[in-house]
Amino acid sequence: MKYLIVGLFAAASLSGAQSPETFTGTITDEMCAKAGHAQMRMGPTDAECTVACVIAHGAHYVLSDGKNVYMLSDQKTPEKFAARKVKVAGTLDAKTMTIKVVSITAAE
Repeated sequence: MKYLIVGLFAAASLSGAQSPETFTGTITDEMCAKAGHAQMRMGPTDAECTVACVIAHGAHYVLSDGKNVYMLSDQKTPEKFAARKVKVAGTLDAKTMTIKVVSITAAE
């Protein structure tokens, strides 16, 4: 009986864990996510503007899918994908709109 109870608790805790989802969008910064880069224009390209906003203004990298803007838990990997369309695998915290990033890959 003791093992049955322990097994039920273990199964319940595992079923509550979220499976990673895939989110597709463009890596940008939180300052330019809604208005675009034309307003800030921190560099000659959208990618340079994104990186400059993060470095110079302390902005965060985000994923924008055109309707939603998601904060990313990983703030290092997105730099190499700045202004590019990507697929982000991870779990979403709907309250904070933050994706706990598992991986980021270029979208085809």
